[in-house]
Parts: sequence; C-alpha cells; structure tokens
Amino acid sequence: EGSRIGFEVIPGLEISVQHSPGSMHILGYLFDIHHPLLIERLQYLQHARAERNPKIAEKLKALGIKVTYDEVLKASGGGQVGRPHFAQVLMEKGYVRTFQEAFDRFLKKGAAAYVEKVRFTISEALHFINEAGGVAVLAHPKTLGMNGPSDLENLVVQLVREGLKGIEVYYPEHSPSEVAQYKALAERYSLLTTGGTDYHGIEGNELDVGVGRGEMKLPYSIIESLRAARNPS
Repeated sequence: EGSRIGFEVIPGLEISVQHSPGSMHILGYLFDIHHPLLIERLQYLQHARAERNPKIAEKLKALGIKVTYDEVLKASGGGQVGRPHFAQVLMEKGYVRTFQEAFDRFLKKGAAAYVEKVRFTISEALHFINEAGGVAVLAHPKTLGMNGPSDLENLVVQLVREGLKGIEVYYPEHSPSEVAQYKALAERYSLLTTGGTDYHGIEGNELDVGVGRGEMKLPYSIIESLRAARNPS
C-alpha cells in the first residue's frame, strides 16, 4: 500500500520477552519480512496468542462479565486479537470507564482475568531479528523495573553482547532526566537512539500517531542510522 501511494513503510515489530521484575519489549526494524526464521517465530507467537484469548474471555465470564470472544474478535476488525480489544469491549459495554481501568481491574498481570502469555527469551528474540537482517532495539527502558541506573547499564551490556543495536530513548512517558540518562547510555555503548509514541489507536490516552502528545518530532536521520546498522540477511 505504501508503494502504491508513494509513502515509505518501514518493517517493524514489537514483542514481549522474558524479564523480571518489570516488562521488556524488543523492537525490530528493517528486517526481511520474508525471512523463514522470522516468519516461523512470529507464527508461533500468533498461535500462542490465539489460544490465550479465549481463556481471557472464559475468565471474564466466570467473573460475571458478559463479554463474548466474538465481540472481541469483531472489535479487532478481524486482525490479530489482543488485550486492547478486550479493553475496548469492556468500555463499550460499560464495565469500565477507561482503557487503563480495564487493564488494572481485569487484564494486566495479576488482575482477575489475566492469562500468562508465551514469551521468548531475550536471546531468542535478538537472534531471530538479527538473522532476518533487522536492527534490534530495547523499547522504553522505563518499563523494565530496574533497581537504579547501574542495574540498567549492566543489563544493556549483556544485551549488546547478544546483538542489541539501539535504545528507544524518546518515548511519551520518559521524563527529561530519563531521556538524558538513556541517551548517555546509548552513547556510552555506541547504540542507536530511536523513538516512538507507542500509539495503539484505541487506548484513549491522548497519544496521536507520530507525535505522541504533540511533543515528539523525530528526525529522519534515525531511519538512515537504522538502515546503516541493519544486518544483511
């Protein structure tokens, strides 16, 4: 579609990986979308998610919440179903007032209808992104739940050894001091600095695609740097 209308589209993915105490997401950019290992690994995740979603619906039903899986599937538009679509239906049916309330009460880890998801190890995720010629980036370090800057730095050192190429420095929930910290960390280990809004379209958190809350203005040089860093697949 991008080629048809003259708009550059960049292959990208975001996946959860095993990490404690917080959550870790790994971003992949500019990979070969036809690479067999990448396709196999993502299909594995999609299959696992497809098995997880009806279990969430069953837990909601057991709580007396009248939300059917068919309603959630309809909310997804027929695409890949995820917890944001459950949140959307819970809001539409009046069980919660906000997207965040849906997660806090029912959908986040430890909540009443939460079902654990399949996650790759960090090494597995970095491996298949790199094998597919992509650039692996650590998403929004704020969510990692690290115990101070030194623990984060030790983790980044480990990730660099395993194929990490960048850090998502610019993110709507990062404070100016956190941006400065993550930028310095990236510079120290010769990592790319990237940014993203984490816009998911239906959350109602005032984020807009490309600009976040209006403050995000990232240069095209970020894409050029990613392209220069990609691995030949």
